[in-house]
Amino acid sequence: MTEPVPDADERYEWHCYRHPAREAGVKCRRCERPICPDCMIAAPVGFQCPECVKGAPAVRTMRSLHREPYVTMALIAINAVIFLGGQGQSNQTRQLGLDAFDVAHGDWWRIVTAGFLHFDVLHIVFNMLILWWLGRMLEPALGRVRFGVLYAVALLAGALGVLLLEPNAITGGASGAVFGLMGAAVVLMRRRGIDVMQSGLGGLLVINLVLSFRPGVSIGGHLGGLVGGAVAGSILAATDDDAQQRVLGTVACVALALAIVGACLWVASNPV
Repeated sequence: MTEPVPDADERYEWHCYRHPAREAGVKCRRCERPICPDCMIAAPVGFQCPECVKGAPAVRTMRSLHREPYVTMALIAINAVIFLGGQGQSNQTRQLGLDAFDVAHGDWWRIVTAGFLHFDVLHIVFNMLILWWLGRMLEPALGRVRFGVLYAVALLAGALGVLLLEPNAITGGASGAVFGLMGAAVVLMRRRGIDVMQSGLGGLLVINLVLSFRPGVSIGGHLGGLVGGAVAGSILAATDDDAQQRVLGTVACVALALAIVGACLWVASNPV
């Protein structure tokens, strides 16, 4: 495990040994010197510094994961197309929105389509900005397939939360899935010894949770997505040591997504 930041009374200088002006978040697994994100090189367990991996096969630092987040881009594009296509069509919400009655009477697809439905410009812009920020962070770290599965679990878990807490309301929006990404990001950061509050994610999550209790906001979708994303993130984090484990973790998340779909259908037909 990566070493956490020590208590304040420990006599240890928590600035990167290679970049003294930068605050360190973890220790090198081998030499135990503090390192900043630019020097963090992923190892099977924890992180190592550049000097400890000299001569080893090519490695990637956290900052060098520059693969384009194509899944994130595709998700944003789908949301934008549906939103723009629905302008002037008053029945889009009626066709795509999530409510228990319609799901129970055969419109099962609403569990998914509601996650791409937005009611106004501010609604979609806010969700897409956070999705872009989180997607650029998580997709390169997890890989496109695992990130896509994580998003699906979070979206479906948000739908389940709606059906549990607000079965009679017609809801929509990507915020449940976005909350799920925040939950997964918190899990992954804590596992890697990164201070969630210093990263800015902790404050963003707290603010959005508080805002979730405003009238007209789906608290069920937000809480459901947050829990689903955290659970999926925990599975992915616990199965990240090698390729075989990553496949098993992905399969487990797919199974979780299918279980959530089943739960959504059951809850819609049997309101709590």
